[in-house]
Formats: sequence, structure tokens, C-alpha cells
Amino acid sequence: MNTDQLANFFKALSEPVRLRILNLLLQKGELCVCDIVSALSLPQSVVSRHLSYLKKHALVTSRRQGNWQYYECTLLNPTHTLHFLSLSLKQSLTLSTDCNQDLNLLDQHTDCSTSDSVALDTKTFNHTIFS
Repeated sequence: MNTDQLANFFKALSEPVRLRILNLLLQKGELCVCDIVSALSLPQSVVSRHLSYLKKHALVTSRRQGNWQYYECTLLNPTHTLHFLSLSLKQSLTLSTDCNQDLNLLDQHTDCSTSDSVALDTKTFNHTIFS
């Protein structure tokens, strides 16, 4: 790692929305985009733009599962060069009121990847009962 890469890391942390996203990923691990959007109460386009920035700077990775895109913070990997900084960052973000509010909203949010199957099961159940 050189100073340019380190500077890019700190630049990525200089945006409040990106800090809030990283907080969610550091505290909860892998999350679906829809969960992040719900927790931050921001438009999907804004969240996606910041996730793209974080991915470009190798702070998050993504994977697709069906219709859902999941993101994970690369800093959680103990072999990551900046892992030690992620521990400090994670601890520092617990002192942020808006980050704590995001976590509370996330805990209240229904997992989007299961909501379709629940709706389908309810529809099937109603069809079976009322037919």
C-alpha cells in the first residue's frame, strides 16, 4: 500500500452517506441493497452511487443472488491491510447518533429477499382457504 491508496481510503470516508453505509456493513456484515436503502431512508440511486464508489476503491465487494445484490465490507477480512483501522472506525461509528438510528431502522426492516416469498405464501394460503 502506498500513500495514494491510503489517501483514497480516507477520501472514501469523507462522505457522510458512505460512512453510514460502511457502518451498516461493519456492524451487520453482508447486506442487500434494499436493506441499506431502507435503513438510510435515501433513494436507491443515491445508495447505489455511493456503493459503487466504495466498490471502486475496494472497500466493499458485491455478489448477486437472484434479483438481489449483496454488499460486504472488505475491511472485515483480517488479512486486509487496513483491517486494524476498520476496528477503530467501527467503534467510533457506534458513537454517532445517525449511525445508531440507521441500525435501529435496519433492525425494524423486513428482509426484502424474503418478502416476496412471504407474500406468495400468503396468496397461496388465501387461495387454498377461500377456494
